[in-house]
Amino acid sequence: MKNETQQDKEIIIYSTLICPYCNAAKRLLKSKNLDFEEIRVDQDRQQRQVMMEKSGRTSVPQIFINDQHIGGFDDLNALNRSGELDQILNN
Repeated sequence: MKNETQQDKEIIIYSTLICPYCNAAKRLLKSKNLDFEEIRVDQDRQQRQVMMEKSGRTSVPQIFINDQHIGGFDDLNALNRSGELDQILNN
């Protein structure tokens, strides 16, 4: 039985094409060599509704790790700077 690693975490980012914070969040995740699923809410109104129901927020990006709502880019960046993001990814 293998141990769960960062790559085993399901990371979902709800985004739009022209959102600079979405792009910054994706760059941060890529810099940590993390795979993620991007759901473009500018192309799918139903997914925007799902995002709003799950997060309670209307802005993008909205980031989830294993169904835990992380928040937007500022939240993700703060977790990364404090070291908490690595703790979430390694738990």
